[in-house]
Amino acid sequence: MSAPGPGSWRVLALPPLQPAAMESLFGDERVELVLPEQRTQAAVDALLPEVDLVLGDWSPTLRLTHPGPRVCFVQQPSVGVDGITLDAFTQAGVPVSNTAGSNTRSVAEWCLAAVLGLLRKTTLADAAVRRGEWPQLSLGGRELAGSAVGVVGMGPIGREVATILGAMGCRVSYWSRTEKPDAPATYADLDTLLATSDVVVLVIALGDQTRHLLDARRLALLRPGALLVNAARGQVIDEPALVELLRSGTLGGVALDVYAAEPLPADSPLRSLPEGSSQLLLSPHAAGSSAQAAMAIVGKATANLRRVLDGEPVVDVVNGVDARVVRRT
Repeated sequence: MSAPGPGSWRVLALPPLQPAAMESLFGDERVELVLPEQRTQAAVDALLPEVDLVLGDWSPTLRLTHPGPRVCFVQQPSVGVDGITLDAFTQAGVPVSNTAGSNTRSVAEWCLAAVLGLLRKTTLADAAVRRGEWPQLSLGGRELAGSAVGVVGMGPIGREVATILGAMGCRVSYWSRTEKPDAPATYADLDTLLATSDVVVLVIALGDQTRHLLDARRLALLRPGALLVNAARGQVIDEPALVELLRSGTLGGVALDVYAAEPLPADSPLRSLPEGSSQLLLSPHAAGSSAQAAMAIVGKATANLRRVLDGEPVVDVVNGVDARVVRRT
């Protein structure tokens, strides 16, 4: 990787990319890029005491649980930071940044595509035609316009989802942990939103307050025929309770881009629900993976790393630590 120079920074780079690609995207004459020999947690933990900066892993594979004695900044190349134990870095005074807003449009458009796919039963129609069937009149698709949509979460993605679906002629309400006076939707308490929406879209951050936010009781509030779309994190839903609800066949459909365990295990019941279950659309955590979003993520991550090298404060710090990065050795 990059040869170290005088006063260089050692950067542990964890994205699942080839070394040449990592060098092309994140190399700098002031940086020595360090890659783990194996993509294992043990390899990462062993290297942490030897590096100054960390470029995190956007896949769910490699976690950061502690900063060690030397790490003074972490740049997560994604919006979500649930793979980082933030408290440990905060206590050590180490700022952690994400790439806020980089995939907002990408995730919002995936949510729209998922809703439309469920309403018009696109995957079911495709499978039927491939089998030689022609269910032109029996699929029973529905239009989106006029639907009551509930958005759970009103950060940048929630706002974009609400704006897009509002423009499609939907009546949009939302719930978040704090009410947003400037939100492009009407606030409702969570139970009311779930019980009155034709479509529920989850785009809320995962945390202690939102883990299993939709438990068995709240899932049971969904009206018959409702659609549920999860582009947040898998742990926001009680997955076993969702499987039971899908088996009941009462929902109009569910679209999942995220799961309690990723990649989705081979023995997950979500892969093999019996006939008669509610319509299910599965996606490989790809809602935010458009080409445009990937470019924005790389651009934001590299810009923040260069701020460190140039002695400037970093941006998009998520753990409340001073944005001025100071070496710890």
